[in-house]
Amino acid sequence: MIPVTLTIAGSDCGGGAGIQADLKTFQELQTFGTSVITALTAQNTLGVHDVQAVPSDFVIAQLNAILDDFDVSAIKTGMLFSSDIIRAVSERLQQEKIPLIIDPVMIAKGGATLLKTEAMDAMITHLLPLATILTPNIPEAEQLTNTKITTIDDVHQAAALLLQMGPEMIIMKGGHIAEDHAATDRLYFKDGRVLTYSSQRIATKDTHGTGCTFSAAITAGIAYGLNVDEAIKQAKDFIFHAISDGLGIGHGHGPTNHFAFNNALRKTGDPDAH
Repeated sequence: MIPVTLTIAGSDCGGGAGIQADLKTFQELQTFGTSVITALTAQNTLGVHDVQAVPSDFVIAQLNAILDDFDVSAIKTGMLFSSDIIRAVSERLQQEKIPLIIDPVMIAKGGATLLKTEAMDAMITHLLPLATILTPNIPEAEQLTNTKITTIDDVHQAAALLLQMGPEMIIMKGGHIAEDHAATDRLYFKDGRVLTYSSQRIATKDTHGTGCTFSAAITAGIAYGLNVDEAIKQAKDFIFHAISDGLGIGHGHGPTNHFAFNNALRKTGDPDAH
């Protein structure tokens, strides 16, 4: 039976990030994607022009509709926008025993704020303790820990602080660390283990939705029964191809290519190509 994945996030009408990127990733990695929309955004590759939050009771109505009918194998959260939505979603997910991947979406590529200021405390208090894997980039980790992260030592210290907030594991995305010549992500466990995942840096402005896509790929891997290490390796490969084989769409920060991973597998004759 095909695994069912669920994304709880905002809609990107431009198709590069949010719900749309998550569902494309779920599909490419052979899971059946379902969704709960928390906010509607008017955005394109040039930026976010408007945001309308979905009432928290309707967010929960969507969530109940999915969980009451589907056997969901893994869940990810993205843009949750408000403290009301975060508290409501956290309360509902506490009732489930489903792996939860949290992408703490706060700021869009163009700089628009996607999380209300007062929602930060709600995320730390209510949502992070439920996380199987937390997937912050450097700016998000800085916001959550109220620290400045410029070196690899800073990354280690921030990860330790984040683990104290309750997640089982932290994957610190290293794309913003100049000290790393490669794009190196680090997975931190509560027992002190650290695994690293490196790939070549790609010089491109077309990186809209990379965080959403990466966390969705991890979610799909977990849903498919991969262990965390395998799921992250696959997600790292997926996002590398998505960035390096660009689409050239839009006039700003263009979207990544969700077809690229499977296209690359087909070219190599890999029997696992989806």
